[in-house]
Amino acid sequence: MTRTFPQLFDLTGKTALVTGGSRGLGLQMAHALGEAGARVMLSSRKAADLEQATAELQSAGIDARWIAADCGREEDIRRLADETLQRVGEIDILVNNAGAAWGAPAEDHPVAAWDKLMNLNVRGYFILSQHIGKRCMIPRKHGRIINIASIAGLGGNPPQLKTLAYNTSKGAVINFTRALACEWGEHNITVNAICPGFFPSKMTQHTLDEMGEEQLAAHAPLRRLGDDEDLKGITLLFASDAGKHITGQWLAVDGGVSVITGG
Repeated sequence: MTRTFPQLFDLTGKTALVTGGSRGLGLQMAHALGEAGARVMLSSRKAADLEQATAELQSAGIDARWIAADCGREEDIRRLADETLQRVGEIDILVNNAGAAWGAPAEDHPVAAWDKLMNLNVRGYFILSQHIGKRCMIPRKHGRIINIASIAGLGGNPPQLKTLAYNTSKGAVINFTRALACEWGEHNITVNAICPGFFPSKMTQHTLDEMGEEQLAAHAPLRRLGDDEDLKGITLLFASDAGKHITGQWLAVDGGVSVITGG
């Protein structure tokens, strides 16, 4: 029998793991998943931030827990996966969101910073997806993986933004999403990516301070920056049965910035 609109988006009984979930976009997506009925496991590096974020979710009536882990370290990633499975059972939804940025001219970009971004922004997504996929999604023939990329992964930047490694890593996330979706589609696992534009956050504060909110918003056809609810809809679409026939796709949530052509 065909389900209703609310039934398709209902995540009651599902469990979600959100990396980089203690603040910003990760916490916003955790709210969306929890508000739709999912049990949520948050992860980031700092326990104090996780305690505060979990308390915020719980005050909203969401079943939320946390595990501190560094997704730039393979041993931490595997521990995160194993402990999550032990504490809350099978994972239905994986949100790969933990990431870092670095600004420097290409000719002076530190190699160590390049390696840090590739390790966390790409390698970390691969290791956690592999572990969760092999342990519970493939055996159960069900799963939803959401990778957070960026519109920076779609091309270059205005001259004042010099984030070569970040752009490269997010471009890799987009093609990682496509390739993994092709391999795991036979297991009924969807893999999709969200490409946010500029959202005020701790990671983007330096750019916001340098360029100003008005100047950044002026680049968007909608003349605004992302806010605390703009990722909720796409997160639920990719995580729920409403999006069960969507895989290998990316969607920009950027106020229209990425569709501008001609400079």
